[in-house]
Amino acid sequence: MPRKTRCRFIGGYPDCWRFTPEDAPEGAETVTLSLDEYEAVRLLDREGLTQEQAAERMGVARTTVTAIYDSARKKLAQMLVDGRPLAISGGRYQIAERETPELRRKGTDTMRIAVSYENGQIFQHFGHSEHFKLYDVEDGRIVAEQVVDTNGSGHGALAGFLRQAGTDALICGGIGGGAQAALAEAGIKLYGGCRGDADAAAMALAAGKLVYNPTVRCDHHDHAHEGGEHRCGHGEHSCGSVTRGGEEAAGGHAGKF
Repeated sequence: MPRKTRCRFIGGYPDCWRFTPEDAPEGAETVTLSLDEYEAVRLLDREGLTQEQAAERMGVARTTVTAIYDSARKKLAQMLVDGRPLAISGGRYQIAERETPELRRKGTDTMRIAVSYENGQIFQHFGHSEHFKLYDVEDGRIVAEQVVDTNGSGHGALAGFLRQAGTDALICGGIGGGAQAALAEAGIKLYGGCRGDADAAAMALAAGKLVYNPTVRCDHHDHAHEGGEHRCGHGEHSCGSVTRGGEEAAGGHAGKF
């Protein structure tokens, strides 16, 4: 009977998820580096740990780290020598526990919504979020709220924080492709390109009324607001909205969690 593979601990999600050589051969097959392979490279080559130290961090035997690292090196060689695109995705892993604010216990039938948060509003630059407001939803209504410090910086760390917090959906403003990849890997549904009152947006999502655009591609480097529209550097979408106290919470096309 084959031995069951142990789950490997990783420190967090990467900030960059895909690499493509400028002169990659047309139709070149993408090399996929798993997150545990990425972690082995990060620990051994970036942080300079020994294999014994890396094994302790990842919660596996040293021989396992050796095998993971050897596999990763072969894939990196395929990228460098053959000029193939490389993507980071999947693997058998678990994000290592880190110190987090005390969170309200999440029920088995509870949906947890996070909003990038600043002074009651949806913060517009996800990768620089210093706070999230968490909303626990049961039977279509919010039953608990909590503002938490992010305890991290960079969108990879923030996505890991949200996963550890048990987040099911995120409402935010501007967000780039790398952050979207991290949230998708974490299994968190994204409502990006939103603005206005955080509570209003969370209540709309809880009620199944917040508009949703699965193709939203926004970041804070190149966007402007004009009238009722939100224009993004990577495209344009019209924002529907809900109102609360005269303020707006906006998203993309109609959808429901």
